[in-house]
Amino acid sequence: MDAHMTNSSILILLAAGCIIAPALTYAQANATPTVSRAFPDRVSSSDRAAGASDPGYRAAAASENVQSLDPAAATQAWLATMPRAQREKSDAYFEGGYWLILWNFLLAVAISVFLLASRISVRLRDFAERITGFKTLQVIAYALPYLVIVYVLSFPLNLYEHFFREHQYGFATQSFLSWFREQLIGVGVAIIGGTILLIVLYAVFRRAPRTWWIWGTVVAVSFMFVVVFIAPVFIEPLFNTYKPLTKPEIRDPILAMARANQIPVKQVFEVDASRQTTRVSANVSGVLGTTRIALNDNLLKQCTLPEIREVMAHEMGHYVLNHGAKLLTYFGIFILVGFAFTHVFFDAAVARWGSKWSMRGIADPAGLPLLVLILSALLFVATPFLNTVVRVTEREADAFGINTSREPDGMAKVALKLGAYRKLDPAPLEEFIFFDHPSGRARIRMAMDWKAANLPVGQSTLSESSSTSP
Repeated sequence: MDAHMTNSSILILLAAGCIIAPALTYAQANATPTVSRAFPDRVSSSDRAAGASDPGYRAAAASENVQSLDPAAATQAWLATMPRAQREKSDAYFEGGYWLILWNFLLAVAISVFLLASRISVRLRDFAERITGFKTLQVIAYALPYLVIVYVLSFPLNLYEHFFREHQYGFATQSFLSWFREQLIGVGVAIIGGTILLIVLYAVFRRAPRTWWIWGTVVAVSFMFVVVFIAPVFIEPLFNTYKPLTKPEIRDPILAMARANQIPVKQVFEVDASRQTTRVSANVSGVLGTTRIALNDNLLKQCTLPEIREVMAHEMGHYVLNHGAKLLTYFGIFILVGFAFTHVFFDAAVARWGSKWSMRGIADPAGLPLLVLILSALLFVATPFLNTVVRVTEREADAFGINTSREPDGMAKVALKLGAYRKLDPAPLEEFIFFDHPSGRARIRMAMDWKAANLPVGQSTLSESSSTSP
């Protein structure tokens, strides 16, 4: 239920290179992060005394309770179970992210203006032209130092956002050296991927200077296809170890749901994410024979079986509902429109400041910082709309997940645990602008509406009577 697929440094560098990669963070959907165990997971002693351990009692009681359930009141009751201190901490963390969106945008603008005004970009272009007359090699000679410079200049904010801030709120478990080592791996991957992308884009710029925005969209969408569907299977093992899940009591229900929904997998993988974070995550990813179901060890340690079933059913929903392909299509439209605006703005900027910055046109690598600046501004403005596109697909996956797992209480508990790092009850405008997933309130209300419909539910009470923790 959360975007958590690609190493952050990869996104930073690719964003600097072409501003396409930030869209990848919208196109990848994973499971629900949580660090809280403050909510009840077991049958209470009073329920046991009343006979709640008897299946017949539970069925009758559940039917009676569901028939009288008020979804709105039940939603508020669930929200009230989160301690006030945890609620305030969650709100502070998530609202701080609003400012980080602004700071990251301003940083991208500042870096681009600096590279243009200082003529560093022009010097990199001139250096590339001196060492080779081959256009493709010139792009490589420009892109390599450019991407390194951008990463170095953005490192302080990257360090605060992804290391110090995560430790401050209790989500990170890595030491600095371990974190920085993975940053370097990510930088290497990003430089390779970003350079390849820029080679192809600049070939398009040279051959179609008037219609590059159309053909550039084709290139961008193709690149996103590789990253979203194929790269996770090969890139993520650089940062984590994947091994087959050996607990049949957890593995078998997941595989049963996969078989019921025609997902071509025969095993479930466990990821050692606890050495990096306290968050839980899971995903169903891959295509063309690389389909894989994976969940991290935090999910196994922190959640009960009904909650795990609900999370995995949600992730299967993304796969079954073809959200990967749909998001590629939606983002392809956004990219096409963005490139069209960029074509107009870039040409206007070159006409006005081209001689000052020694830029010759769209095919000139020295203009890359200007390209990044324009695309950064367009991406910043489009943030609410991009979030809405993803939020709609997440809601669809929520509906699929609850109908597949049939665990309304499990869904409510997962939504509360998601509240450890995402604001539970935002204002409607706030949710529209900043939320790329439904709020906890919206998810709990969906679960309670489902429960009030008196549909057959899963054996939550039976399952929760035994711990899934090691």
